[in-house]
Amino acid sequence: MITVRNLPLAVAWTVLSAFALSGCINSHDNDNAAKNTGGQDSGASSADDNNVTGSHAINGSIHISAGKPGGEVSTINGSIRADDNGQLSAGHTVNGNISLGDHATATSLTTVNGGIFLGQGAKVSATVTTVNGTLSLRQGSEVGGHLANVNGAIILAGATVNGGISTVNGNIEIGANSRVRGGIVVLKPSTGFFHWWSDSDKPRVVVGPGAVVEGTMTFDRAVRLYVSDTATIGPVTGATPVKFTGDQPPT
Repeated sequence: MITVRNLPLAVAWTVLSAFALSGCINSHDNDNAAKNTGGQDSGASSADDNNVTGSHAINGSIHISAGKPGGEVSTINGSIRADDNGQLSAGHTVNGNISLGDHATATSLTTVNGGIFLGQGAKVSATVTTVNGTLSLRQGSEVGGHLANVNGAIILAGATVNGGISTVNGNIEIGANSRVRGGIVVLKPSTGFFHWWSDSDKPRVVVGPGAVVEGTMTFDRAVRLYVSDTATIGPVTGATPVKFTGDQPPT
């Protein structure tokens, strides 16, 4: 579960903790594979090729075909891709993108360096998180839990998020007829020697025509907030909404 007020640490800790365990399991599995193949490490496994309910890899991508339900899948250096109507439970990677095809389903999706993309009608029942990467939800897709990143755009195109949205440095676009329950939070970047930041580069937050944001929008840093004159929003803290007419606000 992500603690909104401590997002960068919480997201990174959740992901890296999962992969500390996953890495141990994968190393053990690959050691056994090496013994069975004359000393050659198998490297990666595939939920599609091996027709298994779950798949774990270190270096390699994972592909889930439609009609072959996948369990928990994970890799460290590689992408995860589910075809249209594909199914999996949790999907985790460290360096790689995660994508669900149209009407695919998953329980949760997490990466560190990579984007997460949901096709039309795709559904994730729990959280969708990345540290560095774009989060993109297409028409009719839905996230049951929290949608969060630290760096990268967040884009909803006629999609629904039921557990709120949070970011630190990302632009947010709540596209036409999208719905967000649980509010939106843009956190202040952490300070310190390794993290310099300036409000001169303000995140751009747009709530488009017919979109609905239920709950408070909280901004702990300066942002450019634009809200369509046909959108519905709740209370706003830390920013002044600028109303616009038409499909998009002025650039």
